[in-house]
Amino acid sequence: PAAGEELSGVFQEMLKFECHFINGTERVRNVLRKIYNREQYVHFDSDVGVFVGDTPYGEKFAKKWNSDQEWLEYARSLVDTCCPQNYKLYTPFPVERREMPPDTVRSKILVGVGGFVLGLVFLTLGLGFYLREKSS
Repeated sequence: PAAGEELSGVFQEMLKFECHFINGTERVRNVLRKIYNREQYVHFDSDVGVFVGDTPYGEKFAKKWNSDQEWLEYARSLVDTCCPQNYKLYTPFPVERREMPPDTVRSKILVGVGGFVLGLVFLTLGLGFYLREKSS
């Protein structure tokens, strides 16, 4: 909006595309979610193979999209076309959460505690100087 104008409303439409990889690319699952104002109203799961309405509004879309064979085949093909390509693209980067070695965890804790103690020391010194100047 222009400067000084108030919004009369904000609406959010979101498409969320997920690829789930089980044991590398041995088993791949694709989930497509349509969300309006934080509420999922329809989704497609490659394991199910059809669109499923999550709300009465979404059921209308699911019925329409499931009756369009070309659109349904396209949605089904995404698990074989998009997901493997993304897996190849992003596997050089950490895809899974990895546990830190115990020594790393311990050193991070010590650094955090040391920083906290050092902060308290400087806070105490600063407060002391402030009160001393204020009373003079």
